[in-house]
Amino acid sequence: MTNYQLLEKIVGKEILPDSTMFKKIHIIKNTNDKLLAELNTGYHTPKEIQSYLKAITDKKIDSTVSISLPFYTDFGKHISFGKNIFINQNVTFIDLGGIVIEDDVLIGPMSRIITVNHLTDPKKRRGLLVQPVRIKRNVWVGANVTILPGVTIGENSIIAADSTVTKDIPENCIVAGTPAKVIKKINVDEVNQH
Repeated sequence: MTNYQLLEKIVGKEILPDSTMFKKIHIIKNTNDKLLAELNTGYHTPKEIQSYLKAITDKKIDSTVSISLPFYTDFGKHISFGKNIFINQNVTFIDLGGIVIEDDVLIGPMSRIITVNHLTDPKKRRGLLVQPVRIKRNVWVGANVTILPGVTIGENSIIAADSTVTKDIPENCIVAGTPAKVIKKINVDEVNQH
């Protein structure tokens, strides 16, 4: 089963701790933990970082993707990076549900993108429910932002520092707060004229 097939099979479905799928996920996670420990120990050149990212994600990484260490991810295989991306230090991707970062995205330090929830039923609480997160082109995610499962952030939008994003964000706007709310629209025509 490919990583894409695994993702298709689990999104939106309960994954219970005694299931074969739960065990398979944790085998992949353990491999990822080893790679992350190596990545976050000592100094690495940008080229070495990209080599680790390729191994972690199992995908080609464009040379314009720049990540400041340390960087954390629980699963690794369900991350897709576009081009010209900058991710600052201490960012965490909980990516089992799938994280897509499109071109020209900036992510501030200590931000978290989370695609996994535990189940609300107390008898199944250790189980998981996953939903993807998509960050569209030219988004700026400020410092210490949390983006929760199932969220899409629209093109050109800005997420203010310390915000918690609980639902989809439209394109061309600035959002702030917990939960994040639109505080201003961005006039893209004005920006493009300068």
